[in-house]
Amino acid sequence: MTRRHGYVLLSALVALIVALSTALYVVVGADDGTSRSTATGGRPHHGTSVAPASTGTWVGAWSTSPAGAEPGTETDGMAGRSVRNVVHAGIGGTSARVTLSNLYGQSPLTLTHATIAVAAGDGTAAADTRTMRRLTFGGNTTVVIPAGGQTVSDAVRVTVPLGADVLVTTYSPTPSGPVTYHPHARQLSYLAEGDRTEDATGAAYTEQTPYWRYLTALDVLSNESDGTVVALGDSITDGITSTVGANQRWTDVLGERLRTAVESGADLPRYSVVNEGISGNQVLADGLGRPADNQSGLGRFGRDVLSRTNVKVVVVDLGVNDILRNPRLADPAKITAGLRTLVRQAHARGLRVVGATLMPFQGHRGYTPAREAVRQEVNAEIRTGRIYDAVVDFDKALRDPYAPRRLRPAYDSGDHLHPSDRGFRRMAEVFDLRQLKGAGQAEL
Repeated sequence: MTRRHGYVLLSALVALIVALSTALYVVVGADDGTSRSTATGGRPHHGTSVAPASTGTWVGAWSTSPAGAEPGTETDGMAGRSVRNVVHAGIGGTSARVTLSNLYGQSPLTLTHATIAVAAGDGTAAADTRTMRRLTFGGNTTVVIPAGGQTVSDAVRVTVPLGADVLVTTYSPTPSGPVTYHPHARQLSYLAEGDRTEDATGAAYTEQTPYWRYLTALDVLSNESDGTVVALGDSITDGITSTVGANQRWTDVLGERLRTAVESGADLPRYSVVNEGISGNQVLADGLGRPADNQSGLGRFGRDVLSRTNVKVVVVDLGVNDILRNPRLADPAKITAGLRTLVRQAHARGLRVVGATLMPFQGHRGYTPAREAVRQEVNAEIRTGRIYDAVVDFDKALRDPYAPRRLRPAYDSGDHLHPSDRGFRRMAEVFDLRQLKGAGQAEL
């Protein structure tokens, strides 16, 4: 090769490298979660399902359990209506994906249009127009979820800020019921007539609803978290008496505490916290129906805990409904045996399990001295350390020191079973964050 030819080849290689570098800079630099161009009709150009350019770890930003079949939706479901679920992101990310469930549907659920967007503010159906993205499923905008099934969307590039409300909207043109829902959301969502999935103004969403429908998880690609903590529980974890829209469930506060501690330099894992509480849930017994509404902790553990994204730790606060809802006197040995089964399943996956003592309920309509004795036996076994890897003593933290079979008045919502906002905060405050470190033991 002559020297002249060598110079020509070298110059061509340099030019190619510069061109590639420029293109890469343009693509990555524009990935700020906003659209750069518009499509016909002046509508935003929506994100696609291509693999995110960002780096990070997929973690749970929010989740809920499919709790049952919504009454009154057996024939038509949500046909001809747009469902705009509002959920609170417990961690931020640069891309997102959602899980939609038709667990309780008796026929296939056809969704022809779905979107995700960051809300324009708190307590609104309006979206930040820069963040509106059309969701796809295997590259298609239409998805059919079989009865009893679920689907996960493709990932879309969208910046989800920590603590933002996120709008996930679905539209189904055809009857399909009953609707799979979570009734005690403690968060207002919205409904609109017709296909209004890309309506960023929110003006069409004239009906408010206290339910989450179809949506069971929001995952984000995050540089803020390395894994997910899943809280499995009943109405106390569900936050049934917390202030609507205020995100004051004990799991919300726990997530805040953990983030703040990590940011201040504490030697703690960088985890998000998601909530898998169902009001009325028991360790052992299912609700009615096929599939069962309010499936037992044992029955739903694989779906609601083990299948969550990048789960590292499980926190279990279950057992009080096995005592209160049992028509006969509950057997404490059966309750604790059920809890041990949950722990064994978690340990088989290398997960750490933190368990909670059962809080007092004297004054509640279901209280009897015999039921109190069962609670005391269950708590005594939990405190021995022979069930869980670690224990958080919610009973000790929230009971009245002068009447220990009752909740302390400041922590009582008024029904003598469920905490107030202050009580939920107390639960999170007494949680030793160091208990989230490490993996599960081989056997307890």
